[in-house]
Order: sequence, then structure tokens, then C-alpha cells
Amino acid sequence: MKKLGDLTISTPSDRELAMTRVFDAPRELVFAAYTKPELIRRWLGVQNGWSMSVCEVDLRVGGAYRYVWSKPGAPDMGMTGIFREIRAPERIVSSERFDDPWYPGEGLATTLLVEDAGKTTLTMLVRYDTKEVRDAVIASPMDTGVAASFVKLSEVLATLRG
Repeated sequence: MKKLGDLTISTPSDRELAMTRVFDAPRELVFAAYTKPELIRRWLGVQNGWSMSVCEVDLRVGGAYRYVWSKPGAPDMGMTGIFREIRAPERIVSSERFDDPWYPGEGLATTLLVEDAGKTTLTMLVRYDTKEVRDAVIASPMDTGVAASFVKLSEVLATLRG
């Protein structure tokens, strides 16, 4: 298990990576921030000069999402996936595949939102095709990117709570 600020990262199995953080907001707000393009653009991967130039979400089972991040002087980074399961406001299951894959295959992300006393624990469990892929993701700077995005998400949620 690894702590990075308020983010906890663990490996529950040979092919899985789990990321958990508690947010001071009801899960309906966290779910909205996770699924509405106008909110996603404000927190997901938008640090160190990166912005989200494309954010499309067709929030239905079988629907797709598409994200593209841009940074001056760097090639765009795109990711797409298909929603496999949606149970608002508690569960989202979707695939993820990068346009310029930095790992082979695709990930399957299950995001769970559990509320207790107005705070929401978000757990994202990502299953990869192999242990080697999971280990390559762990060795990448993914953890600092997720931690920074979740800090931004916390800030967005604070503005939504008023």
C-alpha cells in the first residue's frame, strides 16, 4: 500500500490497482463531477500546463467517452472508453484505452462511491490484461497525476457545495 497525500494506492490482486480517496462532499456531487463534461474539464488531468481540449461523455451503458489533453509544445494525449455499467450515483464501470498506448491492451475501471455522513469514499479499481502491464502502470508517474487530479476534484467539489 502507498499513500500519496490523501490518495491510497494498493494492489488487491496481480492484475489490479486500487486508488482510494475520501472527499468532503455527498456522492451525488462526486458522481456529477465524474460524469458531466463541464465539471470533468475542471479537474481531470489539468495540471502542469495541460488542459482538456476534448471531453465527450455519452453516459449510458454502451456509450463512449473521449478525452484529449493538450499542452503547448507537447503532443496531444487522448483516451477513450466504453461504459459497461452505470448505477448512479454509486458505480461506474468503463474501459480505458489510450490513443498512443503506453501500456498494451486496455484497463477496466470500476469506480465505487460510498457516502457516510456527507463524505464520499471514492475507490477506483483498475484491472489490466496482465501483471506486467499493471506493474508498468505502477512504475509510471500515474500516481502523482491521479493525486493531483483528485486535489483539483476536491477543489471543484468545494465550489459545488458552496
